[in-house]
Amino acid sequence: MIKPIELVIFDCDGVLVDSERIAVRIQVALGAELGWPLTEDEIVERFIGRSRSSIHEQIAARLGEGTADLWWERLEQFHREAVDTGLSAVDGLPEALDALTLPTCVASSGSHEKMRHTLGRTGLYAHFAGRIYSASEVTHGKPAPDLFLHAARQMGVDPAACVVVEDSRPGVQAARAAGMRAFGYAGGLTPAERLEGADTIVFHDMRALPGLIAGG
Repeated sequence: MIKPIELVIFDCDGVLVDSERIAVRIQVALGAELGWPLTEDEIVERFIGRSRSSIHEQIAARLGEGTADLWWERLEQFHREAVDTGLSAVDGLPEALDALTLPTCVASSGSHEKMRHTLGRTGLYAHFAGRIYSASEVTHGKPAPDLFLHAARQMGVDPAACVVVEDSRPGVQAARAAGMRAFGYAGGLTPAERLEGADTIVFHDMRALPGLIAGG
């Protein structure tokens, strides 16, 4: 028997805040500069939805630890500057939050510092304050289920009664591994076919989310 939904767990980048386009643009430029030319699609496939340690590990394996450290240092600097000059909530997200009546929280591969910055710049931080969880709090990042299971424990909800809103393949894989239903948002950078799978509903307009959750 399918349990009624008691908690909606949101990813942050690309689901709440429209920051993935910023990150991908910067990563492409850094790759070209530091010796690992990557296309936008390759960045999405390799990096989007993954933790800092996973991304750093990939870069270090290709370019060495020193270059990976420099890459991340510049990424954080350029990302912060870009967020300060032009970051918005994902289109339709404020309306979706207004229409949701279920408890919500955030579980992201990003750091708490990064989320305070991006959610703060878009006016969303107060909505989720006290219910924000980072991959830095668990051993394994997405696509492992650790972060979503951690969020469910902290919120006191059975994983089977949780749904996850994600925009990356590692994210929906993590939700499935946690025994949670997933809503894959394909209105961003990840193609819909990369989000499809068991216990996953793929959608393109964030305004449709409350109705989909109510029907789930």
